[in-house]
Amino acid sequence: MADFSLMVHGTAPSAGKMVVTAPWDQSPIATVSLAGEAAVERALDTAWRLFRNRSGWLSKQRRIEILETAVHIMRDQAEDLALEAAREGGKPLIDSRFEVMRAIDSLRLCVDCLRTEAGNGIPMGVNPASAGRMAFTQREPVGVVVAVSAFNHPLNLIAHQVGPAVAAGCPVIVKPAQDTPLSCFRLVRILHEAGLPEGWCQALLTDTRETATRLVTDSRVGLFSFIGSPGVGWSLRSRLAPGTRCLLEHGGAAPVIVTEDADLDSALPKLLKGGFYHAGQVCVSVQRIFVQESLAGELCERLADGARGLRIGDPTLEETEVGPLIRPAEVDRIHAWVREAQTAGARVLAGGDVLSASSYACTVLQDPPADAKVSTREIFGPVICVYPYARVESAIAQANALPWAFQAAVFTRDLDAAAMISCQLDASAVMINDHTAFRVDWMPFAGLRQSGLGVGGIPYTYHDMTIEKMLVLHSPELE
Repeated sequence: MADFSLMVHGTAPSAGKMVVTAPWDQSPIATVSLAGEAAVERALDTAWRLFRNRSGWLSKQRRIEILETAVHIMRDQAEDLALEAAREGGKPLIDSRFEVMRAIDSLRLCVDCLRTEAGNGIPMGVNPASAGRMAFTQREPVGVVVAVSAFNHPLNLIAHQVGPAVAAGCPVIVKPAQDTPLSCFRLVRILHEAGLPEGWCQALLTDTRETATRLVTDSRVGLFSFIGSPGVGWSLRSRLAPGTRCLLEHGGAAPVIVTEDADLDSALPKLLKGGFYHAGQVCVSVQRIFVQESLAGELCERLADGARGLRIGDPTLEETEVGPLIRPAEVDRIHAWVREAQTAGARVLAGGDVLSASSYACTVLQDPPADAKVSTREIFGPVICVYPYARVESAIAQANALPWAFQAAVFTRDLDAAAMISCQLDASAVMINDHTAFRVDWMPFAGLRQSGLGVGGIPYTYHDMTIEKMLVLHSPELE
């Protein structure tokens, strides 16, 4: 069994060890040293000193070399990284391989930012006050970055937080999810192997929530990046030190509207993938489908058939399509939510069963009450709810009724309907004839309202991890 020591630069005492278990069968797969307050202070002091020593900043050329070398190392280790991500996080191997490819591409995108993202020229000489002057901006690192990540994409989420920090020239301290720290530690080791000095990227798990809060809220933190639950994210934001910038990525209850002319043959596989990918443990999973009542029966029947046909099992096996939930308590919670909805009148068309301590059947619910938990909160599990509607205006109103606004989708063959519905939906992105979980790593990815703060996506995160410093040159030769 692998053992991971503290990834804090220099000598720092461990505050104990934690066993990492596989969600599929709870078997131990590694031990990880925990950071107490002394280790956190060591990490912050190291990062702060690096940032304050401007003469020691890594050049753009050096950062590009490090990231490009890391890309080559990750390609060589791709299968091992995919297997480890599948074991520790429960995402099926077929999907974990794709996640590794995305993480590699994410680092390549960070290099692209350094090659293409620059400052701006500021108009001067346009009035008497600006005569004889030239002004332009250049990008500099925002400061020490502290990143707290989630379990559901244990490698690519880290790449999205750490990669832009390295590209921007920010010292970064990353705290992965307690359930899935191994992929994070592997990526940080790869960056060190690629030539990044250890102090510029440190990784740790804390011994207590109070120690984690101490890390996040320290006045030396220039930017706090958080991916996880809204309750934790908004709470931490309220406690940040004055001047600390903040990026929050939470989740929602993604809505899909299916019109009466939709192509169900095309829509069904996308809805199944968007709803049951990683057992629904994705912040923009298909959760609420609003379908025109003339199509509701057919959609429900075909969706239920598709859900029953998905292969649920050990995520490290090639044939598995849906893996376990991250921990047994999530199985119990989801089952309770489904039973609550069923008792209140929802029809269980598929699933609704606990398969094991770690797995829940892919479930389709028809018309759960509007006030049921499955209708009002993020399920974060393998459950899709279907609601028939008579008028599309009522479906839009119901889709917009929650405090979440992230990605949404519309299935229709009518261009005018697509335009109207997409304009009316509360969302940062609307997919036309695709599922809500579509994402490529260079596009903006933003949770609105209670779903988050700021914009994710490699170029956007890189931008937020830099500042634009303006230089104004005054010379009579410019008169």
